[in-house]
Amino acid sequence: MPLKHLFIKYKSVLKFIATFLLVYAILTFSYKFFLQFSSGEKYYPDYMTNLVAKQSKEILNALDYRVELLPHPNEASLKLIINEKYVARVIEGCNSVSIIILFISFIIAFASKFKITVLYIFAGSVLIYIANLVRIAILSIGLYHYPWRKDILHTVIFPAIIYGMVCLLWIVWVNRFSKIKRNA
Repeated sequence: MPLKHLFIKYKSVLKFIATFLLVYAILTFSYKFFLQFSSGEKYYPDYMTNLVAKQSKEILNALDYRVELLPHPNEASLKLIINEKYVARVIEGCNSVSIIILFISFIIAFASKFKITVLYIFAGSVLIYIANLVRIAILSIGLYHYPWRKDILHTVIFPAIIYGMVCLLWIVWVNRFSKIKRNA
């Protein structure tokens, strides 16, 4: 089959991949640029990570844990201390922005009407952000009470929850809102 026919046959797949990669690259580059200018004395290690750490602290405080956040002396992170016990560090990767970028890239690659797409991106991003805050709070409580379960909590269970949620949001988007042409 000539290359032209392959391109025509897989046009929608190629369009999805190209759109996804372009949006992902633009958002990732913009985020890296943002990180360069948001670090500093006021918001350590960067604005978003600082915000997520403080909001996680508020959730934990509301659950009756005494939480303290301290700048980590050896790396760009905040130490999360519960009842004077160091349990975790909040790093840039904990702020959910990279996951939200991945989510948005997929939604735009399968875009629908402008208004629906924007509303879904906003609602999905807020849900992911909130789920991430709850994830950090629950993970911190788990690490406080069950420190020997650190590996399974941090590397298996909680990533599965956040990425599972993103996949569920993608499935809902594709099945209910996107404009994919289905063969009858």
